[in-house]
Amino acid sequence: MSREAVTARNRSLGYVLASVVVLMVGLAYASVPLYDLFCRVTGYGGTTQRADAAPSAAAARTMTVRFNADVDPNLPWRFYPVVNAVNVHVGEEKLAFFQAVNDASVPVTGTAVFNVTPQKAGAYFNKIQCFCFDKQVLQPGQTMDFPVSFFVDPDIASDPNLDDVKTITLSYTFFTAREADAPRAALQN
Repeated sequence: MSREAVTARNRSLGYVLASVVVLMVGLAYASVPLYDLFCRVTGYGGTTQRADAAPSAAAARTMTVRFNADVDPNLPWRFYPVVNAVNVHVGEEKLAFFQAVNDASVPVTGTAVFNVTPQKAGAYFNKIQCFCFDKQVLQPGQTMDFPVSFFVDPDIASDPNLDDVKTITLSYTFFTAREADAPRAALQN
């Protein structure tokens, strides 16, 4: 094999390997949004759904929705549900409140992550409005009520895998928002 042929082969192999590296880096960056999309569509891992409005009519089936609130130890907040549980008709819109208190002497921006258990109910748990959609800023010593408007999709009644589900737990954990993600108003204080 001639020197030019070897050089051409090595160059082609180099292009292929560089393309593989670029593809792997691209897949690494795309994996998080794709996984998030997958979870939102399927309810996998207890991921809840978003809706514009509740159905026009509620069903006879009732469920208990319990509320759980946690705070990352690095966030100087107290955070808890105002009511621990509510009974809701499937398809009925409900409004629940959580309360947070900033125990720090400076403004703090928090962000909440959420899920429901049992995880298989995530595909049927819909939020219309939620404090968790945005970052929250609390001033020193400030107490704030955070609302969440939700409903359980009536289609849950037609899923035989969820016949045993009588209680759904909506759980939130607040974390300190990263500086780059904090709203400008919080950064100016």
